[in-house]
Amino acid sequence: MKFSELVEAFERIENVSSRTEMTAILGQVFQQCSSYEARLIAYLIQGRVSPAFVALEFGVGEKLLLEAIAQACDVDKSVVESAVHNHGDFGLAAEVLVDNASECLTIAQVFSGLLQVARISGDDSQQAKIQSISEMISAMSPREVRYLVRIPLDRLRLGVRDPTVLDALSVGRVGNKSDRKQIERAYNLVSDLGLVSELYTRDGLEPLCEINVEVGNPVRPAQAARLSSGDEIVAKIGECAVEPKFDGFRLQVHRNGHQVYIYSRNLEDMTGMFPEIAEAARTRLSCDNVIFEGEAMAYDPDTLEFRPFQVTVSRRRKHDIDRLSTDNPLKLICFDVLCVNGEDVTTYGYRERREKLLQIVQPNESIGVAESIVTGIGSKIDSFFAEEVESGLEGVIAKKLDAPYQAGKRGFNWIKLKRSYSVELSDTIDCTVIGYWYGRGKRAQWGIGAILAAVWDSNEGMLKTIARVGTGFSDEEWVAIRHLLDKNRSETCPPEVDSSIIPDVWVHPIHVVEVLADELTKSPNHTAGKGNDNSGHALRFPRVLGMPRMDKSPQDSTTVDEIEKMFQAQNTGSAAEAQA
Repeated sequence: MKFSELVEAFERIENVSSRTEMTAILGQVFQQCSSYEARLIAYLIQGRVSPAFVALEFGVGEKLLLEAIAQACDVDKSVVESAVHNHGDFGLAAEVLVDNASECLTIAQVFSGLLQVARISGDDSQQAKIQSISEMISAMSPREVRYLVRIPLDRLRLGVRDPTVLDALSVGRVGNKSDRKQIERAYNLVSDLGLVSELYTRDGLEPLCEINVEVGNPVRPAQAARLSSGDEIVAKIGECAVEPKFDGFRLQVHRNGHQVYIYSRNLEDMTGMFPEIAEAARTRLSCDNVIFEGEAMAYDPDTLEFRPFQVTVSRRRKHDIDRLSTDNPLKLICFDVLCVNGEDVTTYGYRERREKLLQIVQPNESIGVAESIVTGIGSKIDSFFAEEVESGLEGVIAKKLDAPYQAGKRGFNWIKLKRSYSVELSDTIDCTVIGYWYGRGKRAQWGIGAILAAVWDSNEGMLKTIARVGTGFSDEEWVAIRHLLDKNRSETCPPEVDSSIIPDVWVHPIHVVEVLADELTKSPNHTAGKGNDNSGHALRFPRVLGMPRMDKSPQDSTTVDEIEKMFQAQNTGSAAEAQA
């Protein structure tokens, strides 16, 4: 298939707002392409040339791309800068500068060229990347170039995420979404959208049904629902295991012999950042072919007390690792196991998996197993919760005793009980930033005064607004967040966003921030949970708690269903309309 055919589909997708239409267009692409091309297309839509867990990045920033476009179009770099400023997008800027009618490259050729760019390294890598991208641009039509240059920046601007691709695969092969569940199961177990796309477009469901957890391929993490009391938890799942809820890095550790891989919640390979955890995985396990999960927390090496999340997050860097691991060492508190001696144990009940985890881990200062109590009494859960909060932790997680590990799913097999929702909203809400307003007064010089925040509607696959947030950032952070958001500006409301509020600047939904508010109220302006009364939910007196969480994606945002339960759990006696 020619790259121009894929680009034609991309352009059609970019010009529609309905997810159903997007799915149908992409389904046609998967119907017409080869199975190998389906793999490549899946990666390109993700803005990659490999699965997310493979540490292969383009290494292409805006300055490098400016140079490549200028070289290909034989113009001064200032001309490209001006075009980018006028259009607000590298793709549209490059499109107006390119003068070439050729549309001869195939998808495979374009992918191969981008793969070559990602693999270039060494002293002269920057110039070599510029040369490679310039040559690709010179061989393409203006419309093709629009989408080519967006891919290395991960700004394809289609509004297509993994769930849409999964739907489109099924629609392309069987004409409807009936295969979606099995496709998603396979993807959740291997986290490789390209592999799943190739297998399914070639042979249908049969090879996907044979996929199991495998060391080296991270499993998409299970997620927890929320309830507001021990009694609610017992009413929902009965007798259960209850563990502390830590506020650190959620990590998935894979060991195959001496080789260890450590993946973040977003499947990023973080092995090199946490040498003490990698060493513990090599030396403190009784099994050498294993996958397990845990929460990594920084601790004081003198007192062994855990440190705040802000200290833990300072470990997320690629430089000065030896000093950081000495000053702020990490301890991994393990809470689940997914593979033991090469056997997929995700189908086992929680109780059996925990027994295996206890047999495997030999605790020391760098690794341990989460404390757990088993109870069917709500008051005991509440007491355990109070103890954990008093000791500085986030709360507790209750786990259904006979439940399997639900990879990539949020459900009531795991239930979070965090800080109380009963009188005021003292728990944080994870929100995705979808836009911002220009500042006034002192903030005019920063170019930003407030952000538009949204939560995730898992039923509709959309982000829905819940707050305009203008407090919480420091002066320096306001400037930094604007620069961060401007890299992902959008001329129109992103297609995966449902908003009746129009900010000064739309941004593509990438960054997730923690927001604290006094309470949830009803709002005629916001779309989160909007019902027959034409009112949605809003946050009263919201404030941001720090810069975006890099370990979370928009789908990790608090869900509309959770917001509804939190609203109902509030015991305020009223739900006054808010003009948020």
